[in-house]
Amino acid sequence: MDAAAGSGPRPAVPAPASAPPSPGAVSGRFLARATLLSAALSMAAAVLGLGRDQALAHLFGAGAETDAFLVAWTVPEMASTLLIEDGMAFVLVPAFSLALARRGRGTPGPDPVRALVAASLPRLCLALAGAAALLVLGAPLLVAFLAPGLSDPSLAVACTRLTATCVLSFGLAGYCSAALRAHRSYLAPGAIYIAYNAVIIATMVVLAARWGVRAAALGVALGGCAMALAQAPSLWRRLARRPGGSGVPRAAGADRDGGPGVTQVGVTRAAGADRDGGPGVTRAAGADRDGGPGVTQAAGAERDGGRAFTVGLVCAVLLFAVGRQSQVLIERYFASGLPAGAISHLNYAQKVAQLPMSLAMMVCVVTFPVVARAIAEGDVRRARDRVERDLTLMACLVLLGTSVVVACAPGIVHLLFQRGAFTAGDTAATAAVMRVYALGLLGHTLVGALVRSYFSTGRASWYPPAVMGIGVVATIGLSAWAVGPWGARGIAGANAAGISLTALLLLLGLGPQSVPVRIPRVAGALARPVAAAVGATAAGLAGAGLADGPAASTAAGCACASVVFLALAWLLNAAGVRSLPFPVPHSVRSPLTRKLRHGR
Repeated sequence: MDAAAGSGPRPAVPAPASAPPSPGAVSGRFLARATLLSAALSMAAAVLGLGRDQALAHLFGAGAETDAFLVAWTVPEMASTLLIEDGMAFVLVPAFSLALARRGRGTPGPDPVRALVAASLPRLCLALAGAAALLVLGAPLLVAFLAPGLSDPSLAVACTRLTATCVLSFGLAGYCSAALRAHRSYLAPGAIYIAYNAVIIATMVVLAARWGVRAAALGVALGGCAMALAQAPSLWRRLARRPGGSGVPRAAGADRDGGPGVTQVGVTRAAGADRDGGPGVTRAAGADRDGGPGVTQAAGAERDGGRAFTVGLVCAVLLFAVGRQSQVLIERYFASGLPAGAISHLNYAQKVAQLPMSLAMMVCVVTFPVVARAIAEGDVRRARDRVERDLTLMACLVLLGTSVVVACAPGIVHLLFQRGAFTAGDTAATAAVMRVYALGLLGHTLVGALVRSYFSTGRASWYPPAVMGIGVVATIGLSAWAVGPWGARGIAGANAAGISLTALLLLLGLGPQSVPVRIPRVAGALARPVAAAVGATAAGLAGAGLADGPAASTAAGCACASVVFLALAWLLNAAGVRSLPFPVPHSVRSPLTRKLRHGR
């Protein structure tokens, strides 16, 4: 992988022709294909997610019954962050990456991957089952804590007892997802939310007339089981293979389970062999090839006896994930004291506004295992360059979406939700909240990307949960101050301010103990898409105002915002966009025209 410009000169050491590649190195073409696959699956899941929200709005509107269900939905939302998207991935991807690196080096003894599964999965299942049982029993107390002003707590309690089962099913889904992504298989993990949303929609349609909003809660419970079952066969096939089978190189992108995966290249190098071609040059674990500060290997390094992860790492990850997801709890706590429907307006606004962020996050979902593997092999420069490129690319993607959301919010909400029990008043309230909430999308995206730099080393880092706590305190204080004069919009603004503060602190805190990105370089690169987004938002608002009707207004605003953003991004060369027209068509065309081995 090519290093970013400005990484410093390196001594010319001629590599012998037979020098093997780094087992963890992947090509840009592979990353492009994997990102395209993940983005396509994410968009399909997002479309189904919108269908789920549309069905919820059509069947139950934005009143007290929907508010009760959304309080119960806090459990799977929290479980998703802790057990699938953040917490489980931050702990297990580095652990599996280290196990795979040891397997690739031919470490004597039992297969490191199977040993990791045997040591972690049974205990995890026991802990998750106990947590789910406690939530079922304590549902009344949980509802009273989350939404003390709720008009119908009994309905929320009944729904919470159904959704509490997601703690176990989401945990199993997150475990499978982390293990498969560490193996660089992305099809099954990317499809889990498709299965999840499809099951929820089907359950609501079939049982809504008989069960009311409880049908949605049952759909969430069944959807969680579908997520785990969708991945289990793929993971089982990998674990059932003989360890020696990983030593056979295969073409990049050939994944037997359908994802563009790359199995581990099991080439054993002589002790001390330098990956750059200089044989017999030993390096300390985690030493940067450029002489920069090293990052110790994931999961506590080799000297800890192969222990997959420490209690400190798990606690740090969980504290961060709980702090991040607590922003939703804060919203619903303060909104429960507002008129009925405020929780629903915040929920619908958040779900739509976060679509650009979900698409942008696919970049680091694909590259996080790559960064973790580079750290496990001591290649800090490769990890740093990857993180810097990801940050600027993700900023461009999410800011383009932010411009469209702010410019076209009323039309988007009208087209998506205004039917059945969802009224024009609900549309106006949701659109106003969505515009404010969109101001924090860059902060949410950067937090999700930056925190991976801290936890990719596989060591406990207490800085992310500390700064997340600062952001949560800021969100609480601002929400208490703003909810009176501005209602739900004030809560959304507090959310945006708190997460943006956290993102800034995470960026400033990067250093030798994480992935040592060059902060001035990253800040300068982020300023370019921000400037493009400001101009694009103004153009989008102007375009949307010139058209009549929600469809025409949305189309005009989206077109104006997109054209202006792309033009300004080109002029400013945001994320190196001027170099994209040549590699991108090839990267897009390749997976569509090339017959891959996994197509059998």
